[in-house]
Amino acid sequence: MLEMLSLLACFACAEAASLPAPGGGTPVDVELVLAVDISQSMDEEEFALQRAGYVEALRHRDFINAVRSGTNGRIALAYFEWAGVVRDDGVIAWQVIDGEDSADAFADKIASRPFRSFRGTSISGALGFGIGLLEKSAFSAPRRVIDISGDGPNNTGRPVAAIRDAAVAEDIVINGLPILIRPSPSVSRLDRYYADCVTGGDGSFVLPIYAASEFATAIRRKLIQEVSGLTDGRSLRVQDAAPVDCMLGERLRQRFSDPYFPELDR
Repeated sequence: MLEMLSLLACFACAEAASLPAPGGGTPVDVELVLAVDISQSMDEEEFALQRAGYVEALRHRDFINAVRSGTNGRIALAYFEWAGVVRDDGVIAWQVIDGEDSADAFADKIASRPFRSFRGTSISGALGFGIGLLEKSAFSAPRRVIDISGDGPNNTGRPVAAIRDAAVAEDIVINGLPILIRPSPSVSRLDRYYADCVTGGDGSFVLPIYAASEFATAIRRKLIQEVSGLTDGRSLRVQDAAPVDCMLGERLRQRFSDPYFPELDR
């Protein structure tokens, strides 16, 4: 399984192998990867709210206290932006967060990034890239987490459930932040899609955002849970809808690009 995971990770994110990683196996309480959607389906308001939400959460006193409350009092954090692909200049490499100064420095790096977007939604590629970052981190942690946001289903690259399953088999937890402020009429239950097809692992959760006003609070709450490792009873494991098709995005993409092509409908 380890060889399979490495193959999937390298296939999806060859760039991760070239990123610098801290040496020495520094012990931390969690290795946390933030994977942030910048696909063209996100509009300028959603970009701005998402960016501000992460910056505010990292600087918030409750987040700092959660970091300091762990056994080691520090975490390892990495960040990247994704769409159909992950670009080298969209990555903020691993940094130890151990207090206000280091958290502010990381938040400053996110805040200074230019706003941009690209075509495609490859959740599988994003997860693969996150796996690669975790494999190359050189930290020592009892928990490894990928935190992924998005406003649509996977429609590019490998099937998302296969990458998710490979990650979970290696004890990587995947949590989801589906953005439902202006949901697509073709994907009525993106929260259920994230629950069934994207997230997984011990204690994993889905935390959907339905209104612009919820962004900052939801992101802060999610980061605090991921840092502390405590399960919040309010977090959503979607159970109130029928299971969804994990190939939904691929089917929609094929239908829109060639409505007369029948294979994916069989």
